[in-house]
Formats: sequence, structure tokens, C-alpha cells
Amino acid sequence: MELTFKERVAVVTGAGRGIGRAIAETLAGEGAHVVCVSKHSRSCGSAAEAILAKGGKAQALAVDVADSAAVAEACKSLISQHRRIDILVNNAGITRDNLLIRMSEDDWKTVIDTNLNSVFYWTKGLVRSMMKGRWGRIINISSVSGLTGNSGQANYASAKAGMVAFVKSLAKELSPRSITCNAVAPGFIETDMTRAFQQGDAAKRILAAIPLKRFGHTRDIANMVAFLASEEGGYITGQVFTVDGGLTI
Repeated sequence: MELTFKERVAVVTGAGRGIGRAIAETLAGEGAHVVCVSKHSRSCGSAAEAILAKGGKAQALAVDVADSAAVAEACKSLISQHRRIDILVNNAGITRDNLLIRMSEDDWKTVIDTNLNSVFYWTKGLVRSMMKGRWGRIINISSVSGLTGNSGQANYASAKAGMVAFVKSLAKELSPRSITCNAVAPGFIETDMTRAFQQGDAAKRILAAIPLKRFGHTRDIANMVAFLASEEGGYITGQVFTVDGGLTI
């Protein structure tokens, strides 16, 4: 099946590396113009350049997703430039892991600001253009930690669970305008963020719990996002798709 992206414009946050970069490259490969967002110009610039080198359409946008004023300005600029944004993938995320009794207030706030509050900022700033066009796709990259919880990740799991509740609520608000809202919950995916768990005893324990007996690839997440963002995914909204090799069966 060939996915359809008829001159669609997509914004992908956290596109500089890992899952976000794979999503950006996959959407661009299907024909979308992709705005690659990350905090640092070098990382989002590299992602955009890689897409352009393959003949795709992309641009880089360096902005701190946790800065509400900066995001609001970026959204206004993008809408002015493109007239509409069709697809928003809220992927940007960080970890500051620790047991609750050792977790600082800054560790809590930083993760919530980057992983959850940013979703509000970007969606609020771009959704009006989707509503005017009566078409849109909002996809949040959550985590299985947001569904099951995880020791040492009260901040991260709370943010990821909030991302799920956010799209479920928006799905009810925005469906009359043909805007779908879904979440993808990755399991253990081979990225820089999970590098510490990809070898030794930690890897053995994790793989023993995964029915497919392997870590996922970033393309596994990107392919799910691409389907949900396409015309073919137009009758799916308010759902959470775990892509975890069976970890949460």
C-alpha cells in the first residue's frame, strides 16, 4: 500500500535524532514537507539536510519546546510561511530518572515541561490551522512507561501518561473537523536514550520479557506514525498503539 501525503506539511519535534529523526525521514520519504524541530540547530539542521540530500522536502527549526513563548512565535511563523500545518508529531522528550525520594523538584519540572507541557504549546499553536482546513493529524509519541509505570521514572511516566490522556480528550473535541488524534507507545527501541540497556545483564533481563526477543528499531515507530498520519489512517482516533514487541501483552 502506498501512503498518501498530498502536499502535506508536517512538524516533528525532537527530530534531531533517534525516533524523531526516523519519523521525519519516513514522512519526507512519503512526500510530506517536514519541519524538523529540535533545541539545537546542529541536530535539526542535520536531519533536514539528510532529507534534502535524498530529494525530500524539509526545513530545520531550532527552538526549545519547553519555552511557551518561543513555541508560540515558531507556530505563528510556520503558519505564515506554509498557510497551514497538516501533521503534528509531538515526539520531543528527555529523562531525568531517579527514585521519588531522591528526585529533585527540578528533575520533575524539567521532564514535565519538555515531555508534556510542550505538547500543549505546539498543539495549541498549530491546531487552529488544521481546524480551518478541516483536516489534521496529531500524534503523540508516548511510552509503555506511561501505560504501566516504571520504577525510577515517576516524572517520565507521568508525562507520557498525560500525553495519552491529552490525545484522547482532543480526539473528542476535534473529530467534527476531521482531525484525528492518536498516541504511539514505544517499548525498548534502539536509540541513544536506551543505550545503557542494550548490553550485558540489563539487556538479558529486558529481552527475556519481550516475546519477540529483540529491541525495536526506530523505523518500527516511524512506520506506525506514517500510517496514522496518512489518508489511510483517517478513521482511527483517540487510540494508543503499543509498538513494543509484545512487552505489555
